[in-house]
Amino acid sequence: MKLKRCMAAALAATMAMSMMACGSQEAADQSQAGGTDVNEATEDSTASDEGLSYANITLGEDYTDLNVEISFLNNRTDLDSAEYAGKKWSDYFAEFNQMYPGIKINLTTDTDYSETAKTHLQSGDYETVLMIPSIDKVDLSSYFISYGDLFEMDEQINYASQWSYDGKVYGVPITATTEGIVYNKRVFEEAGVTEIPKTPEEFMAALKAINDYSDDIIPMYTNYAAGWTMGVWDDYIGITGTGDVDYTQQKFLHTAEPFKDYGDDTHAYAVYKILYDAVANGYTEDDYTTTDWEGCKGMINNGQIGCMVLGSWAYPQMCDAGENADDIGYMPFPITVNGKQYAISGPDYTFGINKNASEDEQAAAMVFVKWMTEQSHYSYDQGGLPIAKKDTDTKLSMAGVELMEESPALMGEEDLLNLLNAESELNVRSGGDRKIQELIEHAAIGDMTFDEVMQEWNDKWTAAQESVGVEITNE
Repeated sequence: MKLKRCMAAALAATMAMSMMACGSQEAADQSQAGGTDVNEATEDSTASDEGLSYANITLGEDYTDLNVEISFLNNRTDLDSAEYAGKKWSDYFAEFNQMYPGIKINLTTDTDYSETAKTHLQSGDYETVLMIPSIDKVDLSSYFISYGDLFEMDEQINYASQWSYDGKVYGVPITATTEGIVYNKRVFEEAGVTEIPKTPEEFMAALKAINDYSDDIIPMYTNYAAGWTMGVWDDYIGITGTGDVDYTQQKFLHTAEPFKDYGDDTHAYAVYKILYDAVANGYTEDDYTTTDWEGCKGMINNGQIGCMVLGSWAYPQMCDAGENADDIGYMPFPITVNGKQYAISGPDYTFGINKNASEDEQAAAMVFVKWMTEQSHYSYDQGGLPIAKKDTDTKLSMAGVELMEESPALMGEEDLLNLLNAESELNVRSGGDRKIQELIEHAAIGDMTFDEVMQEWNDKWTAAQESVGVEITNE
């Protein structure tokens, strides 16, 4: 067996760098989860310090004679279902075993994944490979081995900093997503919409064209009744609505009346107005209270729905919901900033490898993770963005759109958005589904104009800023 230990420990020592504490700001709950630390981190506890590292593995050459079983826990229960029409976990494992026949993968999936994974971690008895749940970054080395240092891993994968701490990377994303609109290409084309809308005006014209084309097609489906689907609208007010990576987590918090009309079809005002106008103009379902999340997948697949505002994670689900996968597309959200379109991009769950596993299990696990990242085409299959630096393929129709990662909150302001949300009760970028449902209600009933709703939100946000003592630096 060719073991590429290749003096990684010596190289790590000679190439030691003073790494800045960089990385994407984790969701607020990641600083709260974890419970009791059951595995204390120790010096030199990671396998990469001993020689095992992601960058030094050559697939198909290294560790090919390993004979070991590893366990794998993840959230994709659908890929373990006999009814699933797409590529299943068993298919990926069979392909992996063509290259590594001696590594057996024992799969467990769970619908309540996040809580189950945290419970397993706290017990001290957890799977060889699992998707890292919401835990404190300081605890990463207590549970997982390092894939390598951040500088090294940043050359291998995208989003390397997502689960990095103290210059080490502990998680490799399984896929990455962006935010746009899933749509039925055939419906748009038959309605005479031949170009992707790039502005709110063009998008509204497209919905009108679909509405005029057929009474049997819902131009835009709101998914009001599901609730949680409403929160996605908040995701477009930052990078998509402004082209500014610092906006949501930094500038928005210090902006006076951020829901005001900027007069150029940008910012939060333009984002939310698209939804209000679509409902007010009758371009959505007749009764928003009866929308059906599971049912809408088949409806858009067979052409009963024109489009839905959802993250790119929804794209493969709509493709697999019927026989018309080729009709499903994914377009950028129709906001243009100074002649250019932008979209946020970020990682989904990330693979973590059990620090308590045996050396052979850890090696097998890292080989599996690297194979999933660089050979399996999983992210492409799932309509995701590339993870491996060398990959560029994606099914998403995002040509001409600049994908950018959002900046984290400023030091000392990590919880400021949470505080403002608590005071204002608007829950921006924090599952704010109720305010979006109310926006739909006002648009349908006609009891408040859009500008009146935005002014109400501005008043609440201003009061929250004053209560928390936020300095206004952006007008």
